[in-house]
Amino acid sequence: MEPCLEHEVADGIATVVIRHPAKRNAMTPGMWRALPPLLTRLAADPAVRALVLTGEGDTFCAGADIGSLSATYEESTGLALPAEEALAAFPKPTLAAVRGYCVGGGCQLAAACDLRFAEEDARFGITPAKLGIVYAPSSTRRLVELVGPATAKFLLFSGELIDAERALRTGLVDEVLPAGGLDKRVAEFTRSLVSRSQLTQAAAKEFAAGPVEPDRAAYWREQARHSEEAGEGIAAFLERRTPRFRWTPPAG
Repeated sequence: MEPCLEHEVADGIATVVIRHPAKRNAMTPGMWRALPPLLTRLAADPAVRALVLTGEGDTFCAGADIGSLSATYEESTGLALPAEEALAAFPKPTLAAVRGYCVGGGCQLAAACDLRFAEEDARFGITPAKLGIVYAPSSTRRLVELVGPATAKFLLFSGELIDAERALRTGLVDEVLPAGGLDKRVAEFTRSLVSRSQLTQAAAKEFAAGPVEPDRAAYWREQARHSEEAGEGIAAFLERRTPRFRWTPPAG
């Protein structure tokens, strides 16, 4: 089977699968280049309420397929970063569902997601020091925000792998599931996500990303004021029913 990114949309969830089983789902140049336009299409699809990124079989992603790269700094670093930034900028909630190895560029992609759930056999590592690559400033800052400076330095300086328990303790992952439990938990959690207010989620994602300009804060206040989301949420609570949130991101 040719290396590829496969995707499907069902019940409000877009699932993107990294598929390159011969190389532990390592990303080829073509796969890196394919991810940003795929994410753009999925972000524009009103049927998509959240996105799950995972790997085929028992591995998430072993990083870049080094054998398919030329030995240049530009290619080694220039392919992963646009894909990572496109994933970080995806306007709806994103979740990395991790089994097995999540290493190098694979860990870079997982860190760009909003949340990370992992099975207990997962192993995480960020390995530019093994290749003499300077990790991008934005990627380094994202890692520091997740795990703190000390753990980020441990991972970047050494290139050593850590287990799921340590990843959970340091904040690199949000939940660790027993073997065989990941799919059920991801399905359960994403069902919950699609039942919640997209207005709340979209504003929270933007606010969490960094400093918010006054005009953007005003924009979200106006969206909240005219959306009737809060009225619906309160009414549903008082009537003991499931809320019917109707706000959707404005086109464009």
